[in-house]
Amino acid sequence: MVGVFAFPALLTDFTAEWRLTNTQAGWISGAIFAGYALAVTVLTSLTDRIDAKRVYLFGATCAAVSMLGFALTAEGFWSALLWRLLSGVGLAGTYMPGLKALVDRISPARQPRWISYYTASFSLGTSGSFLATGAMAEVFGWRAAFFAAALAAGAAVALVALLLPAVRKAPQARAETFDISAVLGNRAAMGYVLGYAAHVWELFGARSWMVAFLGFVLLQHPEAAGPAPTTVATLGTLIAMASSVWGADLAVRFERRRLCAFAMLASGALAAVIGFCAGLPYPAVAALMLAYNFFIQLDSAALTTGAVLAAHPQRRGATMAVHSLLGFSAGFCGPIAFGGILDAAGGASSGFAWGLAFASLGAVVALGPLALRFSRDPTSSI
Repeated sequence: MVGVFAFPALLTDFTAEWRLTNTQAGWISGAIFAGYALAVTVLTSLTDRIDAKRVYLFGATCAAVSMLGFALTAEGFWSALLWRLLSGVGLAGTYMPGLKALVDRISPARQPRWISYYTASFSLGTSGSFLATGAMAEVFGWRAAFFAAALAAGAAVALVALLLPAVRKAPQARAETFDISAVLGNRAAMGYVLGYAAHVWELFGARSWMVAFLGFVLLQHPEAAGPAPTTVATLGTLIAMASSVWGADLAVRFERRRLCAFAMLASGALAAVIGFCAGLPYPAVAALMLAYNFFIQLDSAALTTGAVLAAHPQRRGATMAVHSLLGFSAGFCGPIAFGGILDAAGGASSGFAWGLAFASLGAVVALGPLALRFSRDPTSSI
């Protein structure tokens, strides 16, 4: 995870050094999620038939190679795009397969809480990515930052290979060949899957551009005191991690779909205004960004847990594959659409353009509650 948001953390530096347009920067930011979407169906559905540990080790190795390749050879748009695509394959082989490896090793009664912890760890990894990349690049340069990310992914390979016990799949427990129609026909699960897609469009669009936006705000107030944009991003993702765990607990105690709908509407409302607040003092905008990170992640674990619990036991890996495929396809589109709107509305030096770009995220996430409502299965209690 250390390298997942390494490019967005240094987006303004790469934009200047490689003379990228905002649309090109959005493509590179989104490429990791495109690679994820291309690989996740195959890699995650494999976990219904073989131990997810083996898939995870493959994915972590891809992540290490991609970060090392970026550190050594990235020189501009195309080389960066290709290495970030491979990073997405690595993420596809670790995120949901890692969750499947966890689910396969704990009792059903303990699964909801541990799923929420695991999902929240994505935010912990994200915060580490912003913090470590920013700190390393400031002292040693961006190539050293990506090299450190490669070492971290290599350490993940070693830890899982040595410490995670293997699980042998019983022949009678093996699932049939991946059948997307069986997953799409599960109305209860698909409500969470579609809601998750709207959530991830907003989440990755915001995370890919929030450091650049805070940098823009800071330029409007050069005398302002306050934490650096990468520090705000790190704090925001740590807050998001706690929010995700809390949201998962609330979803157990209250009605899950209502909790998810509330979180989406709250984050969407903040997205509609935060970009237009660039003229406010920098500490105020930073505080708004922290609040935005809280609400944007409040439903994340609850949505994933809902999809897992609503899935047929023998189709759980396939359901998680579709969940990730649609979610991260949306995650690929979010940063690109954001950058395109930014360019079309006046560029990164226009507060109005930033306002429209963030508002577009709010418009997309507002579709999530509709998906949850209209795909609800009256026979399901989840």
